[in-house]
Amino acid sequence: MKPLIRTVGKVLGLIHAESRQLYNRYFGTIERFEGSAKEISHQIIDRLWEGNFYRTSLGHFNFFWMRDFGTVAESLVKLGHQEKVHHTLHWALQRYRRAGTITLCIDHAGNTFNAPAKRSVDALPWLLHSLVVSDYELNKGERKFLDKQLITYIKSYLDPLTGELQQGSYAEMRDAVHYDRSAYSIALIARMARCAELLKLTGFPFHPQIYQAELMHNYWNGRYFKADRSTDAYSSDSALMPFFLDVINDSHMVKRTCDYITHAKLNSVYPLQYGERDREFKHRLGMGTILMPNYTGTTIWTWHATFYLHILKRFKRPEYKAQYAKLAELIERHGTYPELVNPDGSWYYVPIYRADPGMVWAALFEEL
Repeated sequence: MKPLIRTVGKVLGLIHAESRQLYNRYFGTIERFEGSAKEISHQIIDRLWEGNFYRTSLGHFNFFWMRDFGTVAESLVKLGHQEKVHHTLHWALQRYRRAGTITLCIDHAGNTFNAPAKRSVDALPWLLHSLVVSDYELNKGERKFLDKQLITYIKSYLDPLTGELQQGSYAEMRDAVHYDRSAYSIALIARMARCAELLKLTGFPFHPQIYQAELMHNYWNGRYFKADRSTDAYSSDSALMPFFLDVINDSHMVKRTCDYITHAKLNSVYPLQYGERDREFKHRLGMGTILMPNYTGTTIWTWHATFYLHILKRFKRPEYKAQYAKLAELIERHGTYPELVNPDGSWYYVPIYRADPGMVWAALFEEL
C-alpha cells in the first residue's frame, strides 16, 4: 500500500506543478515592489516564508524546491534566518523520510516529486550542503536515513567501484537539455562528498578529490569548465558552480573564466547569459526550441547572475561593481526578482511558459 500512496503523491504533486505553470502563463499576475534592489529582495524573501518552509517563488513555484533552496540556504543564514532555514530542513526531512526518498520538490500537502518528472542527481547534494552551511544538528533517525540515501545514490548514479558518474538521463540545474555528465553534476557530487565528511555520514566512501580531479582533467578547456563530456560549449551552470561551491578554488582559473565571459559579451547587457550554442544540445520533450524557444540560450538568468556576482566579489574582480549595478537596475526595472528575461531585459514569454516573479534567489542578491 505504501508504494501506491507514494506514487499517487508524486503524480498529484507533478500535476499541481504543471497546472500552476500553465495557469500562471495566461492568468497570473506579476506583483511589483517598491524600493531599491536590496529592498525589493528583502520584501520578497519575507513573503516567501510559508510558516513551515520557504516556497520557491511568488508565482507558480509555490512549493519547496530542494535545488533552489539549497543555493540560498547559506545566504538566508547570513541574513539572520537560520531558525527558518532549520525549520525548513526539518520539515523537508520529515516528508522525505515518510516518502522513503529524496526528490527535488515537496508541495503543501507533503507530496514529494521531481519536476520535470526525472530522477534528480542534485537533490541529495543540495540537501547535504544546506545542512552543513546552516549548522543543522541531525538526529539519529535523520542520520540513518541519509546514510541509506547515500548508498542508494551510488547505486543509481555512480560506478560503485570508482565513484564515477555514469551516463544516464536525470534532472539537474539546466533541466531543459539532456547532458552527457555535466560539469555541474560533477561539482555537486564533489560538494556532497565533502558534506558527507563534515556531517560524519558513512554512506559515501568516495573522496572529494576524485571529482576535483575529474573536473580538471575532463572539463577544464583552459577558459572555463565546459558544459559536459560531449561538447566544448559554455554554459553558466557548469562554468560557475565549481567555483561557487568552492570545489575548485584557483584564482587563475576564475580569472580565465571571468575574462571569457566578458570577451564573449555574456554580461554586456545584464549578467548573466545562460550559455552559447544552445542548439548543439538535445532538448527535453516540451522544452525545446518550438514551445520554449531560447529558454536556456541567450536569455538572462538572475540565478546565474548572483552566482557570478558572488564569485566576482569573493575574488575581488574589477568588474564586480558595474555588474552588480546592472543586475540591481534589472530588479528595479521590473519591481521584482525575475526568474529569467530576454537578452534585452524584457520579460520572458513563450507559448506555454512565462518566467516567474519573486524568486527565492533574491536572498543571494540581498546577501551581497
